[in-house]
Amino acid sequence: MNPKRSDRRTFLKRTAGITGVAVAARWLGRDRGPQAFAARPPAKARAIRLGAPVFDAPQDPEEAALAHKKLGYRAAYCPNVDLADRDRIHEIARAFAKHDVVIAEVGRWCNLLEADAAKRAANLRTVTEGLALAEAIGARCCVDIAGSYDPKVWYGPHADNLSQGFFDASVENARKIIDAVKPKRAKFGFEMMGWSLPDSADSYLDMIKAVDRDAFAVHLDPCNLVNSPRRFYQNTALLNECFDKLGPWIVSCHAKDLAWEVEMNVHFREVRLGAGSLDYTTYLKRLAALPADVPLMIEHMASAEEYDQSRRYLFDLGEQIGVRFG
Repeated sequence: MNPKRSDRRTFLKRTAGITGVAVAARWLGRDRGPQAFAARPPAKARAIRLGAPVFDAPQDPEEAALAHKKLGYRAAYCPNVDLADRDRIHEIARAFAKHDVVIAEVGRWCNLLEADAAKRAANLRTVTEGLALAEAIGARCCVDIAGSYDPKVWYGPHADNLSQGFFDASVENARKIIDAVKPKRAKFGFEMMGWSLPDSADSYLDMIKAVDRDAFAVHLDPCNLVNSPRRFYQNTALLNECFDKLGPWIVSCHAKDLAWEVEMNVHFREVRLGAGSLDYTTYLKRLAALPADVPLMIEHMASAEEYDQSRRYLFDLGEQIGVRFG
């Protein structure tokens, strides 16, 4: 099937006067979560589960879980394990659960829209197995980007990455992955990108409606959405829009920061947390107020030292603004 994206103008007229999660709820026509969330008063802020890679982590699952806790982490990226190694999967799941360290995500970073048919099929299997691993090990989600039509860079920009054909192909891939695994607890999501769909909260809502699977969720990386001076300077509004519209579906988040590298054209550069301009006060407060227990995972730091600096930045900021970690 080729589900069509909704007519945005018709949608806005139909939902005039409705805001935030209530918009998503009425548009999607669901009786579950979103309506209830919209009707509830704001939840008491909870402690955020922070996570990051642990360098030189022990191979023993229990020691690995304790290594995360030693740094104050209560979330982790999925340890490297083969889907066929059921005993190892069970050991990891048991050890991390024992020490209350949630496995936040299984990352399967490959191009689901690869031009070569054989490679594209292999990538689809890789991501499907990633979701199966997430389900087996108790991870919150499996995540990938929707893909790219760029022939040289698997995540690169291409004019057709913003097309209806890209949208339809991504919807089909999400359905295939979810329907093959039929997960009962793990979710599957695409990271939003600045040059391919979904590239905004609204386009992600379009995709949620089109995929029409309970297991399809949102993996939020707000830095990926900053693709213009307007979004850079108004990233507080961008963050609020993402949480207002996508909050009920967010299952895991990434933490990094952005600086503007001044030259003769627009160039944003990923930097350690606190060295850029992302409004982490708003990010942390909105994340802590979500009804669900959503992990925040530091990524793309240049070194173990930068990960540690970013970790300490979040702990210090949290203490200043009244957001707890732990």
